[in-house]
Amino acid sequence: MSEIKDQKFVYDFTEGNKDLKDLLGGKGANLAEMTNLGLPVPPGFTITTEACKVYLESGDEPVELRDEVTAHLDALEKKMGKKLGQADNPLLVSVRSGAKFSMPGMMDTVLNIGLSDKSVEGLAKQAGDERFAWDSYRRLIQMFGKTVLGVDGELFEEALEEAKAAKKITVDTDLDAGDLKKLVKQFKKIVKAEAGRDFPQDPREQMDLAIKAVFDSWNGDRAKLYRRQERIPHDLGTAVNVCSMVFGNLGPDSGTGVAFTRDPASGHQGVYGDYLQNAQGEDVVAGIRNTVPLADLESIDKKSYDQLMQIMETLENHYKDLCDIEFTIERGQLWMLQTRVGKRTAGAAFRIATQLVDQGLIDEAEALQRVNGAQLAQLMFPRFDEKAEVQQVGRGIAASPGAAVGKAVFDSYTAVKWSRSGEKVILIRRETNPDDLDGMIAAEGILTSRGGKTSHAAVVARGMGKTCVCGAEELEVDTKRRRMTVPGGHVVEEGDVVSIDGSTGKVYLGEVPVVPSPVVEYFEGRMHAGADDADELVQAVHRIMAYADRVRRLRVRANADNAEDALRARRFGAQGIGLCRTEHMFLGERREYVERLILADTDAERDDALKALLPLQKQDFVELFEAMDGLPVTVRLLDPPLHEFLPDITELSVRVALAEARKEPHENELRLLQAVHRLHEQNPMLGLRGVRLGLVIPGLFTMQVRAIAEAAAQRIEAKGDPRAEIMIPLVGTVQELELVRDEAEQVIAEVQAQTGVELKLALGTMIELPRAAVTAGQIAECAEFFSFGTNDLTQTVWGFSRDDVEASFFTAYLEKGIFGVSPFETIDKDGVGALVRSAVESGRATRPDIKLGVCGEHGGDPESVHFFHEVGLDYVSCSPFRIPVARLEAGRAAAQSSGSDSR
Repeated sequence: MSEIKDQKFVYDFTEGNKDLKDLLGGKGANLAEMTNLGLPVPPGFTITTEACKVYLESGDEPVELRDEVTAHLDALEKKMGKKLGQADNPLLVSVRSGAKFSMPGMMDTVLNIGLSDKSVEGLAKQAGDERFAWDSYRRLIQMFGKTVLGVDGELFEEALEEAKAAKKITVDTDLDAGDLKKLVKQFKKIVKAEAGRDFPQDPREQMDLAIKAVFDSWNGDRAKLYRRQERIPHDLGTAVNVCSMVFGNLGPDSGTGVAFTRDPASGHQGVYGDYLQNAQGEDVVAGIRNTVPLADLESIDKKSYDQLMQIMETLENHYKDLCDIEFTIERGQLWMLQTRVGKRTAGAAFRIATQLVDQGLIDEAEALQRVNGAQLAQLMFPRFDEKAEVQQVGRGIAASPGAAVGKAVFDSYTAVKWSRSGEKVILIRRETNPDDLDGMIAAEGILTSRGGKTSHAAVVARGMGKTCVCGAEELEVDTKRRRMTVPGGHVVEEGDVVSIDGSTGKVYLGEVPVVPSPVVEYFEGRMHAGADDADELVQAVHRIMAYADRVRRLRVRANADNAEDALRARRFGAQGIGLCRTEHMFLGERREYVERLILADTDAERDDALKALLPLQKQDFVELFEAMDGLPVTVRLLDPPLHEFLPDITELSVRVALAEARKEPHENELRLLQAVHRLHEQNPMLGLRGVRLGLVIPGLFTMQVRAIAEAAAQRIEAKGDPRAEIMIPLVGTVQELELVRDEAEQVIAEVQAQTGVELKLALGTMIELPRAAVTAGQIAECAEFFSFGTNDLTQTVWGFSRDDVEASFFTAYLEKGIFGVSPFETIDKDGVGALVRSAVESGRATRPDIKLGVCGEHGGDPESVHFFHEVGLDYVSCSPFRIPVARLEAGRAAAQSSGSDSR
C-alpha cells in the first residue's frame, strides 16, 4: 500500500458540505450538505478523491485508508445498532461512485453489500419478508458479479428472464421467495464459472473489493469516453460513498424515485419525476420497469409525498437552481439518497435562469453564468414543420428536445459504424445502459420503448444535447431481429428512416421536413421578443443576450465575403466584418481572369487581366461596405496559392491526353497544364501564398488595394460611412509588410487625388506564423492592427496539415487522451495560446493603440472566446451563425472576470 502522511481520506456525512466537491465529489458533498440541513439522509461516509488519485497513480490504496474506513464503519455500526453482514441483524451498505462532475451511469455502484448465505436469513427475519431478503441478495450477486468480478451482465439477465418465462410471468416482482432462492443459486454458479472464484461471503471483503472497483471504474472505457465528450478533466478521480442501505423493495408501501424541482426538459415549474413501487433505485434509472409519474405518489403515499414536496422546495431555495433528487421510501419512511444541480436541456437552461431572476433567487450576472454558448447553438437548430404531412406511429416521453431524422439502428456498434460512413442514424433500444454511450454520441437521436425522464437514456441525452424520446411503450423493439413493430403491425427494419421529436415525444415514419428555430427567427429580426405572443423561450434568450451585450468587452465581428452574408451577420448582431476572404470573389465566372493572369507571358497581358478584375472587385467591395455601413470591414488580400484557381492536375492531364489522341486543338489546355506543373508545390500551404504572392506577382495586391480604395471613395461620395481595413496575410517579417504597405499607401494616395475624397484606410496584418507572433513587436511598428489567424497558427505551431491529420490520426489522439478536444476546435492555450498572449503583449508595447482581433474558427468557440477575453483582444470574428454564441460567451467571460476581480 502507498503511504501518505498527515492526510485524511475518509469523511463522515456530518463533516462535509456542498463546497467540498473537489475532495468529496458531487454526491458526497451534497449528501453532507443535506445532512447539515437536517434532511433524512441515511448515515454513511465518503472516501475522498485524493484516495482515488493515490490508488490510480500507485496501483494500491493509501496504507492509512483501511484503518480510516474501519474507524468510520465502527462508528456507523454503533449509530445503526447493527454490524456489517452479521447473521442475525445485518447492516447492509451501498458503495457508490461520486466524481466532482456528474457522470450519470458511467461509473460503478454496488447495493446490498453485507448479504451472504447467513445474513440473508437474518435480513428476512429482521424485515419479516423472506421474498425481499432473497431479492436483495440476488441483486447483490448480480451487481457485484458484473461490476467487481467482470462477469458478463447478460448472463444474469438471461437467467432472470428464464426464471420469469418458466413461471409465465413478465415482471420480476412476481417471482416468489422460492424462485429467488433458486436464482441466487444459479447466479452463484455463474460467478464461479465466469470469475473463477466463489461469490465472497465475508462482508468486509465485499466492501473492500467494491471500493476498489469504483476506483477502477474512473478509468473504464465508458467513463473516459463520457469525460472526453463532456470535456471533464481526466485527473480528478472519483470519491466513493459508503451509505447504510434503505430499501424500496420491501413491498407496496416502499419504493424509489427520482424527482426534479422543475421540468428538466422545458424548465417549467411543477411536479416532475418518476416513482416505482417495490423497487430499488437502479430499477428507475435503468428503465427496466416503466415508472409512474411522481404526481401519482400523492395518492399512493400522501405523507411521503407532502414531505418530499417540502424538501424539494427547501433544496431549490438552498441551491438556487433546479435540483435533481433521488429518494427511497422504506415502509412509509422517506429517505434522501442524493441531490445535485440537475442536467437540463438548452431551452430549460434559459427559461430557468430568467425564472430564478424573477423570483429574486439570483441576479442577472448569475443568470448569465447558468447558460452557455453550446446551449444557445442547440436552440438554433431547426425543428419539425408542424404543417407537414406526417405518419405518426408512436408517442413517448419528451426527454430531450430537438428534431432528429435518421436511419433506424438497434445497437451502438452499428450506430458508430454507419455514422462514420456519413449516415445519420437514430439509435433505437428497449432501454439504454452505460455501454451504449458511444452509440448515443454517434446518433442524431435516441428512441427507447422503456424508461422515463429520469432513465439513463434521458439523463445522458440531456447532458449531451441529444434529441431523445423515452418510454414509447406502444413500439415493440426487437434488438435481436433488428426491427421495431409499430401499432397496426408495420415493421421498421434496420436502415428505414424514422423521425423523432424530443419536444413532443412523437415518433414518425420517414423523413419529416424541418423549419427554422424561433430563436434563429428572433436573431434575424423576424420575431419580436417584446410582443405579447412571443415565444417564452425567445423572451428568455432575449433577456440574457441583452445583459451579455451590456457587460461584454469583446466586440464580435463576422467572417463574411459578400453583401448577403454581411447583412445576415448584421442582423445576428455583428459589429463589423473581421475577415473578408477575397479569394472567394475570384471563383465561378471570374476564374477565367485568374487563369489569364497566371498564363500571362508579358507585363501587358498581366496588366490586362488585372484591369479586367478591378471593376469586379470594386463592385464587390461597394456592396460589402454598403451592407456594413458605419462598421469596420477587414479585407484580407489574396491568400491561397494560385494553383487553387486552376483545374485539377489529373483532370487536366486526361483532357490533354484525350485531345492529343483525337488530334483536337488543345493549346489552351496545354498551357494550363504547364502552368499547373510550374505552380505545383509539395506543400502549398507553406509555399507561394499570402504576402509572398503580392511580392512575386507585380500588380496583384495593388489591384486589390485600388478596388478597396475606389469602392470606399464611391461610398463616401454617396454619403455612406465605409470603414475599410486592409489586411496583409501570412506575414513572417516586418520587411514584407513594409514593402506591401509602401505600395498600398501609394495607390491610396493616387485614388484620393483622382477622386478628391479623403480616405482613412487602416493597414494591418494577420498573425498566423510562429515567427510573426515572436516578432510581433517589430511588426507592430508597421501595422495598425493584428488579426490572429488561429487556423494557420495552429497548423504551423503543431506541424499539422489540417486537411490530412483530422481524418488520419486525430481520432486516435482523442481516444488516447493526448487531446481533450481538437486544437482546431478549441484553442491550444499552452502552445498556440502562449504565442497569441506574447504577440499581444509585445504588439501593445510597441503600439499601445493597436487593434487586436482573431478571425480563425476559434473566434466562435465558447471556450476560446474566454481565452481571447483574458489575453485582452478587442474583438473576435466568426461565421454569421456563430455570432450569437460569441456574443453570449463574451458576456459570460466579462461577468466571470468581474466576479473574480470583486472577490
